Parts: sequence; C-alpha cells; structure tokens
Amino acid sequence: MSSIQEDVVREHLKTILDPELGISIIDLGLVYGVDITDGGEVTVRLTLTSPACPLGAVIQGQVHQVLTKLPWVKNPKVQLVWSPRWDPKTMCSEDAKMELGIL
Repeated sequence: MSSIQEDVVREHLKTILDPELGISIIDLGLVYGVDITDGGEVTVRLTLTSPACPLGAVIQGQVHQVLTKLPWVKNPKVQLVWSPRWDPKTMCSEDAKMELGIL
C-alpha cells in the first residue's frame, strides 16, 4: 500500500460532511482506517457518531461514491466499525473540537 494513495483517499474523504454536525468525517475522527491492496482494492473502516445514527447509510453511500471517483480504485468497500466507540474528546481534530465546543 502506498501512503500517497492513502493520503489521496483521506483528502477525498475530507469532503464528506457529517449531515447533522456539518463537520468532515475525517476531522470528526470517524475514519478509523484505510486499507489499500496492491491491486487497488480499497476498504475504508469507519464508525458513526452513534450506533443509532439515522444518516449512517447516507454517509456510507457518500464514502463509496467518493472512492469510485478515484480512477485507480477497484472494488471499494465501506466497513462499519463500532470498536473503539467514537469519542469526540479524543478522536476529533482540534478544529472539530472547537466547532463542537469541546476545547
């Protein structure tokens, strides 16, 4: 896996905003990992702000759509992960914490 490819994926994922909070899923720390095989298969491991998030399917669809726009990506996958549980105090970027009033 190329770290450059992972950086490109993360930059594209940064354009996806959580529909309720209006903050990037990257800045919120919802993306737990990006796995890229030599063949260009990409799996994004992400969580949601809560297991009951009503817009989880929307976010997953947006991630899949962003991945399919990258010409080298084959067979994009989105994997929901619930462990560790999302904690905005430890997982959000400093900018996101400021927007959420956590700092």
